[in-house]
Amino acid sequence: MPRHYDVIIAGGGIIGCAIAYYLRKHTEYTVLVIEKNRIGSEASSAAAGMLGAQAELNEAGPLYTMARESRSLFPELSRELKEISGIDIEFIDKGLFKAAKNKKERLRLQQLTDFHNDNGQPAEWISGSELLKMEPMLSKELEGAMYLPKDGQVNPSQLTKAFAQSAAKLGADFLDYTEAAGFEIGRSGIGIQTSAGMFFGEKAVLASGVWTGKLAAQTGLHMPLFPVKGECISLTFLEPVITSTVISDECYLVPKQGGRLVIGATMEAGTYDRKVRAKGVLELLTKAREVLPAIEQGEWEKAWTGFRPQTPDGLPYMGKHPYHKDLYIAAGHFRNGILLSPLTGRWMAELLIGNLQEERLKEFAPDRFAYEKMKG
Repeated sequence: MPRHYDVIIAGGGIIGCAIAYYLRKHTEYTVLVIEKNRIGSEASSAAAGMLGAQAELNEAGPLYTMARESRSLFPELSRELKEISGIDIEFIDKGLFKAAKNKKERLRLQQLTDFHNDNGQPAEWISGSELLKMEPMLSKELEGAMYLPKDGQVNPSQLTKAFAQSAAKLGADFLDYTEAAGFEIGRSGIGIQTSAGMFFGEKAVLASGVWTGKLAAQTGLHMPLFPVKGECISLTFLEPVITSTVISDECYLVPKQGGRLVIGATMEAGTYDRKVRAKGVLELLTKAREVLPAIEQGEWEKAWTGFRPQTPDGLPYMGKHPYHKDLYIAAGHFRNGILLSPLTGRWMAELLIGNLQEERLKEFAPDRFAYEKMKG
């Protein structure tokens, strides 16, 4: 394996793999992705895979705009990755429902329906009786749901694998179980000390999810990131109990292939505890049963945790390092890493190539909280 590359990406989750894919797709740059665990084994594999550009984001702003643009890339991306890697990312674009369990939720969701329509995004209010015609196993107590026809879902593990294998087939190198431990930053290029020795890149990208903040600190940048632990469970059914993703205020239910149903997710900020707790499982089952009583008939499959990388303002970090011209950052996508991965990969690749102006990413600047450290 070479020791010198045009671009080294520290982080083999979905963001790092997407950047590698778009770099190799559009350039002849030599690319190395290093990952301290198995490629795609952290938050990327823990996600449910919802593409909730409207379901997750309820106010106008740069993230809402980015989410819609990134969502629009999935139909072609699905075909593209399948052609290169042979992997089906299980893209489904039949929409999802955001359900109301009471009058207060109904009024709020009806307002959100108007908001999305006013912003040029299709949304429709569905009454409780109409909802039951479409998904008859849902609770008869539901007051209705906001239907978002453009939101969808993918298999997050398959998407990460497809990005990685497509990038590899296009010429990228991958090195897993290899941790970035330190940096040697010169006038030209960056040395990255790893558990497998030193590697040198003309440019480098920090894309290590919630751990990116610690790496950035080693380069002199205060870039706050904190983990938000999420617990998920999955059940299996002989026959699907719902055909579309259904979200409530407290949980989401995502039907997968083979009669699987993914239910998530708890939220616990500031912890790296990987254990699944009985409290979290009970909370998920209780909330899910209020929406879908038929979960009682499901067979237990498994439970797992992941750490969403959150920023103080909810916007990801994307762009150039403020102090080192050859260092770049892409992290902090919180609950939307799967959804935002295509556009993040494309934008970061264009930035590395020199085809994207930094001004385009100004709202996501990695140094937007650096002054707080200086004031402190």
